[in-house]
Amino acid sequence: MIQHPAFPVEPWAIRETELHQDALAETESVFALANGHIGLRGNLDEGEPYGLPGTYLGGLYEVRPLPYAEAGYGYPEDGQTVVNVTNGKILRLLVEDEPFDVRYGALTRHERELDLRAGVLRRIAEWTSPTGRRVRVSSTRMVSFTQRAVAAIEYVVEPLEDEFPVVVQSELVANEAGPAASSDPRAAAALASPLVSEIYDCREVRAILVHRTRASELRMAAAMNHLIEGPDGTEISSEAFEDLGRVQITADLAPGKPLRIVKVIAYGWSAERSAPALRDQVGAAGVGAVHTGWDGLLAQRRAYLDDFWERSDVELDGDAELQQALRFALFHTLQAGARGEQRAIPAKGLTGPGYDGHTFWDTEMFVLPVLTYTAPRAAADALRWRHGTLDRARERAGTLGLKGATFPWRTIDGQECSSYWPAGTAAFHINADVADAVIRYLAAADDEEFEHDVGLELLVETARLWRSLGHHDQAGQFRIDGVTGPDEYSAVADNNIYTNLMAQRNLRAAAEVAERHPRRAATLGVNEEEAASWRDAANAVVIPYDDALGVHSQAEGFTSHQLWDFASTGPDRYPLLLHFPYFDLYRKQVVKQADLVLALFQCGDSFSPEEKARAFEYYEPLTVRDSSLSACTQAVVAAEVGHLELAYDYFAEAALMDLGDLEHNTRDGIHIASVAGTWIAAVAGFGGMRDHGGELSFSPRLPGALTRLKFRLKFRGRKLVVEVNHQSASYSLLEGEPLEITHHGERVTVTPDEPSSLTIPAIKPRGAPSQPPGREPVRRRPPR
Repeated sequence: MIQHPAFPVEPWAIRETELHQDALAETESVFALANGHIGLRGNLDEGEPYGLPGTYLGGLYEVRPLPYAEAGYGYPEDGQTVVNVTNGKILRLLVEDEPFDVRYGALTRHERELDLRAGVLRRIAEWTSPTGRRVRVSSTRMVSFTQRAVAAIEYVVEPLEDEFPVVVQSELVANEAGPAASSDPRAAAALASPLVSEIYDCREVRAILVHRTRASELRMAAAMNHLIEGPDGTEISSEAFEDLGRVQITADLAPGKPLRIVKVIAYGWSAERSAPALRDQVGAAGVGAVHTGWDGLLAQRRAYLDDFWERSDVELDGDAELQQALRFALFHTLQAGARGEQRAIPAKGLTGPGYDGHTFWDTEMFVLPVLTYTAPRAAADALRWRHGTLDRARERAGTLGLKGATFPWRTIDGQECSSYWPAGTAAFHINADVADAVIRYLAAADDEEFEHDVGLELLVETARLWRSLGHHDQAGQFRIDGVTGPDEYSAVADNNIYTNLMAQRNLRAAAEVAERHPRRAATLGVNEEEAASWRDAANAVVIPYDDALGVHSQAEGFTSHQLWDFASTGPDRYPLLLHFPYFDLYRKQVVKQADLVLALFQCGDSFSPEEKARAFEYYEPLTVRDSSLSACTQAVVAAEVGHLELAYDYFAEAALMDLGDLEHNTRDGIHIASVAGTWIAAVAGFGGMRDHGGELSFSPRLPGALTRLKFRLKFRGRKLVVEVNHQSASYSLLEGEPLEITHHGERVTVTPDEPSSLTIPAIKPRGAPSQPPGREPVRRRPPR
């Protein structure tokens, strides 16, 4: 998409200068607005045509059965699917008696702009009706970060010539029809009319609909309210039905005498509250937003984003397109979790129904690292949601015959929803991923209350899982057998290195934090013997190494497997999961996404520089990147071991994953982990940032095309700014006490008084590694 001339490169906006109906679904995802509680896809105001209509509430889902050809003990019985809730975006326009529809008449101008600074979606359309009436329609859409339940639209209609009557129908629509379900397993299950009406009401310029989901019995409400400015004689009426609320505005317009409507939409949902209580809740939220007014809502959102960009912006010189993509990535990462407030962050955020609206391990390993250093409150809230699901995780562990807690591979409310256990239940690393996010947040935020109330219990219960899942063999080594690592083309393996090293970190952290909070640990049943057993297991974890090849084996025996026949695998056979049986994939050396290479990054303090370089060069020809999560990790490690131009190529792939629709499923929503990975590739890749042991270190280096990188971090009450060019790096403290960091192995204390400027040492060049035939990243050449 973004390479099309209709999408100019701009530093602070994504702009579409003409409408392409064949790309509506993709642009609806790109132009989506959200705050972690509400998500509005970028559908056209008039509702049609659409690619994929969508309005979502964080955590609201419907239950559906999981079919099995052969059921087994411990298989989840029910799945969960995100619900397209009541659509409040719709504003239908009739010019005389002709509906404004871009498929008819003549669309002489159409422009949409996602303004990343103001956080709004603007649209201008100039249209000539089939009867020759010319009209301009302008709209601005926003979702509030400050008033969590509120979204709003300013809608202006103005004749370009002549006088004529218009009617605007502002609607709430429940159970709206959508396109047929896809056969792609990454898409969402189709739900037909999932909402059952409980209350519908209207009064003057307001309407409210209250529904509940049929099976999960979750209750949601939507309300709309309006501010209307029109010429004399403007008339207003309203009506409501079970699945429709409508406010109708009729006016006679002339050039220079527009009709202006501000539509305020409020949403809420609950598993506990009554229908009248939710009705009153959203009604009050709408009235409060009307009191704030359109200008006030815009000012609140701009102030929120000004603060975010001041502490989080990443500046990149040398590639304007990737600068644009970086800010787009940060914006969508923020939208995914800013006001989620103890709800899960789905893999597609609230931008589309992909992956059924489920959250996976990538929230903790890709999204939360970004939020930890840019919006730490949002990171803490996401971990509080995990903490709130501990009872279900303990129950799941018990079902599996394990101790502690087993978090689900995919879920919306904490219940396991993965029906394929080798790539679901067996992927136990998610438990260490949750622990890792806790460890990172505690190191970066110094939040003692969180550590005491939330962090300790998460670390303890996941440590108990590892201690019961693994065992000491006859030689005293601690083995974790029969697990699946991040590479979903290798399942149920023994001693996956990523899993083992992450479990090791989890076990040690649990013992350390329990020691800091002995009374709280005692209430959780932790004693000295149990903590000692965690340390013993951590110290004895098995790390497979192939002495003959001189590289670490992704898991025991992996490097002895037969190589995949890459030469006979044509480009139309990717992703492999859609064209080959898992049985064949599991037996071969082929890597879906970075696994051992992810360990080189996340657990880099467990490997020497030479071990990293050799391992990267071994696994690079095996990695097919059939996951959007892979490119950013490969970029980070490629940069560290000296393949800077390859890192640049992977950085571009991660950054353009959705703007370029590289996986051909942007229509189902933005890949939130991949856009978060864009920040990781820039900051951890070219900025060389690591946070091992809770301390910040930097080893920055830039590829040839990039001349400057500047990024900002929040860390232990400080605001740190890092600026890198080809010769040197500068570290500045904008706020807070002096901070000790490491620059290319040299300890440096950064003070608020003046920046610390240090030279960047040269790196020994290495021969470029190869990739599987046809799976090489596109060579990056910055657009001129």
